[in-house]
Amino acid sequence: MKKVDNTAKAVVVRLGHMGDVALTTGVLEHWRRTRNMRFVFVTRESFAPILHGHPAVEQVWTVDEQALGSTRAWLRECSILARQFGHLPLLDLHGSLRSRILGMRWPGTVRRYPKLGLQRRIFSRTGARRFQSMLEHTNVPQRYAMALERDHTPADALLPQITLFPEEQEQARSTLTPLRTDGPLVALHPYATHPSKQWPEAHWRSLTELLEQAEIDWIVVGRSKTSLFPESPNDLTNRTNLRTTCALLAEANAMVTNDSGPMHLASGVGTPVVALFGPTAKAWGFYPAGTRDMVLERDMDCRPCSLHGAEACANGLACLSGISAKQAMRAVQTVLDNR
Repeated sequence: MKKVDNTAKAVVVRLGHMGDVALTTGVLEHWRRTRNMRFVFVTRESFAPILHGHPAVEQVWTVDEQALGSTRAWLRECSILARQFGHLPLLDLHGSLRSRILGMRWPGTVRRYPKLGLQRRIFSRTGARRFQSMLEHTNVPQRYAMALERDHTPADALLPQITLFPEEQEQARSTLTPLRTDGPLVALHPYATHPSKQWPEAHWRSLTELLEQAEIDWIVVGRSKTSLFPESPNDLTNRTNLRTTCALLAEANAMVTNDSGPMHLASGVGTPVVALFGPTAKAWGFYPAGTRDMVLERDMDCRPCSLHGAEACANGLACLSGISAKQAMRAVQTVLDNR
């Protein structure tokens, strides 16, 4: 008797950024568990490694930068995608002009998530509490899930899920062996796309001193034009690719990070984070949602001052500089004590 395949399939489009792609992974896993779904995932080539080995992803369709470089090139890419996969539903988890163009050319069903872009902009410019409450009611993964769900899925059911392979985990342990003692390990990510989201360098240096005094091992991960501790073997800046970074984060007992993509990578491998938030805020939907995660921030009238932290600050980044290394250290200790 021929086996019947009851698996439902769909195409998901999320072209970027890295953290946004990572945040889709828990939603895909939720749909796999509750709806028996599998997906073709359309994203930028540079973000595809996040999805490698994911149990809900059957295929990753990578879009190179040339296809994104002009409207004509993107229209050609849309035509190819529509011919190849147009018999499947399209789930637009991006909500950008490009993804909407793809939806317009899609012959099948198109479902979109509530991006709440207008509400975010109104709150950003007015600080109206009504919009703040509306935005804080759901985080971004919960909004993604609403492309298919009528009710709000609990945030802890949508935590990022990144699958690592045994050889990647073994390589990470090998890399860390000469850098570790018998103490716990804390990963540090002192970088961010926009400088206004970066905790001051002096604070990071003070934090490493406090970690060493407490006999806690530390490493630095991420990519930057300049590394924070170029003289230290513990600084792995620019020395790891995306998959290797995930494997290293999986070995850490905690991560201290700015509001950035690697914050979500850590969540995806089950590592609790101490997140430092300044110009951005909970209303945007990117707060870490794990039960052991902690967010450090200051209650200031000027926060949040932008959607992505791209604007210059007239107050000397007091929102971040006012978070002390001692506060971060206490948060790290709390996370480690709850292991």
